[in-house]
Amino acid sequence: MHITRVVAAGTGILLGALLWRLTRYEIADRSMEPTLQDGDRVVAVSSPRRIRVGDVVVVEHPHRPGFEMVKRVAALEGRLAPGVGVPVVAGGLWVLGDNPEAGSVDSRGIGAVAGKLVRARVVARYRPLPPSWIRRRPAVGQPPASR
Repeated sequence: MHITRVVAAGTGILLGALLWRLTRYEIADRSMEPTLQDGDRVVAVSSPRRIRVGDVVVVEHPHRPGFEMVKRVAALEGRLAPGVGVPVVAGGLWVLGDNPEAGSVDSRGIGAVAGKLVRARVVARYRPLPPSWIRRRPAVGQPPASR
């Protein structure tokens, strides 16, 4: 009976992951500091159904197909774009990097981004373990390293 619950829980988690279509991304710039740092990893839900102001999203650059950016949603369609004071176009999002001094490519330079270019909504952040935390084993046939 106990094993049945474990299998059911595992199956539920697997189905949830498949239905949510979780995707992993690596942050490769400083435009979202201090929230996300260069080298951080994030887990995101692909094709999110609902986007809200404040969400961190992965969007495709509107003028460079295939180039994805991680930005924070600052305004939705019909609302005033912060810092500009003009309404965001229908079906669009105003996305900004948290660190404008880092030369963030965002709506300040490219304008509103079409909602259809949202690829994912970030749901978690993690950092890889530093190499010093990983115990190295000697290569096969090599003596162990002395400490």
